[in-house]
Amino acid sequence: MIVRIMGEGQVKLDDSHFPELNKLDDELLEEMESGDEEGFRRTFTALLDAVRRLGTPLPDDALEPSELILPSPDATLEEVRELLSDDGLIPG
Repeated sequence: MIVRIMGEGQVKLDDSHFPELNKLDDELLEEMESGDEEGFRRTFTALLDAVRRLGTPLPDDALEPSELILPSPDATLEEVRELLSDDGLIPG
C-alpha cells in the first residue's frame, strides 16, 4: 500500500505492518474522543514514526496514487478529527 504523509512524501508499506499501525490508530482515536491533547500528540507522533520506520520511501519524483493519506506531523487534534472516518485514520 502507498501511504502519503502530507508535507513529507510517500512510502510503500507492506500489508503485514497494518496490525501494528491499527493498534496505534485505535489508541489515537480513544485519545481524540476523550480530548487528551498530550496523549494525542504522543500517539500521533508514534504512528507517523512507525509509518516512516516500516515503510520504504518512494523517490520524490514518483507520483504513485496514495491509498492512504495521513496528516502532516504538525496537524492539530481538531485538524485530524476532521479527517477521521469511523475506523480512525487507518482503515481496518
